[in-house]
Amino acid sequence: MKDRSKKYMNPYLAGFFMGLIILASFYLTREGVGASGAFKGIWVSVVESVAPAHAHNSPFYAGYLKSHPHPLQSRLVLLVLGVLAGGFISGALMGRLKLKIEHSPKITSKTRIIAAIIGGILFGFGASLGRGCTSGSALTGMVSLSVAGFVATAVIFGTGYVLAYFVRKLWI
Repeated sequence: MKDRSKKYMNPYLAGFFMGLIILASFYLTREGVGASGAFKGIWVSVVESVAPAHAHNSPFYAGYLKSHPHPLQSRLVLLVLGVLAGGFISGALMGRLKLKIEHSPKITSKTRIIAAIIGGILFGFGASLGRGCTSGSALTGMVSLSVAGFVATAVIFGTGYVLAYFVRKLWI
């Protein structure tokens, strides 16, 4: 029997399937995909649960709650939950499900976790400023042939390329 623990899908085929998923999203919902919208919905729900007066008096939160009465029932929240479940199921079926922190031998697991958290916060902040994450601004924008989608993709990858020099010790 083959060792299935190392077998991954061909990245070109995976990209093709991702494109089909985005097209299906446009066809079925008249909207693209975007993970940052899901996290925004989760965050607004948390703020509303912890500080309802603040959530309903803040223009940002109140505006979001007005257009999304039940943020946790958003299709984007369901999309992210489906991606997490699909990744978990795929990892389990292919024998790759284990708790492991990938990092360079030059740094500790703790440093890698801290860097990942800081990077995630910065990317989330940037996604909020840019009105969307990589999947929303770049992929969905490019599928709809939006100039902003192509610009967002160039800026995301260009920034990553420039900053890679400064943080390369976290993975090399």
